[in-house]
Amino acid sequence: MFNDDFSSKLLSEAVNQFAKLPGIGKKTALRLVLHLLNQDIEQVENFGQSIIKLKKEIKICRKCNNLSDNDLCDICADPRRDNSVVCIVENIKDIIAIEKTMQFKGVYHVLGGLISPLDGIAPSDLTISSLENRLKNENIKEVVFALNTTMEGETTCFYLFKKLKEYNVEISSIARGVGFGDELEYTDEMTLGRAIANRVKYQS
Repeated sequence: MFNDDFSSKLLSEAVNQFAKLPGIGKKTALRLVLHLLNQDIEQVENFGQSIIKLKKEIKICRKCNNLSDNDLCDICADPRRDNSVVCIVENIKDIIAIEKTMQFKGVYHVLGGLISPLDGIAPSDLTISSLENRLKNENIKEVVFALNTTMEGETTCFYLFKKLKEYNVEISSIARGVGFGDELEYTDEMTLGRAIANRVKYQS
C-alpha cells in the first residue's frame, strides 16, 4: 500500500518489498533502495538478474539436501571429504558456520528444521527417512548431531538417537562448548570449531 511519507509510489513499493526480508526494517529498506538508485543501471540489472537466476536455477543436493548448482553439492562431490562421517544439521546456514571453522572433514545431512510440536513440525516434515536410506546404502560409520542446543534441538537429537541406534554407527554430538539455547550460526568460529573437533558420544 502506498505510503504518503514517500513522494514516489515506485519508491514506496520497492521499500515495502525490501522490508519483507527477515531482519530488514523500513529504515534499512529505504537505505538499500536509495543505494540501488545511486548505482548504474547495469549494476542494478545484474543484481536483479542474479536473484532471479538463483531462484530459477538453484538445486537441492540429492544426497545431503544442501543448496547446490548441480545434482551433487561441492561438499558431497569432493573426493577429499570423509563420506563415512555425516554431520546432521538443521539448515544450510549451519553448514556454512561449521565450514568456516575448517575443523570438519566429513559430509552433511540437512534436516530442514527441528521437531517442534508447538509449531506443527513433526518428524515426517524433516528429511529423516532419506537419512535412514543413507545409513542403509552408504558406508557410514559415524553420525554427528550438530543441532542448536535449544529445547527443539535436544528433542530432535533424542528422537534421532532412538531411530538411528539400530544401525551399526557411532552416534556423537558436538561438545558442550556451545551453551544451551545457542544457535550454531551465531556461535563464534573458535568455539564451534572446538565443539565439532572435540565431539563426544551422544548420551540420551
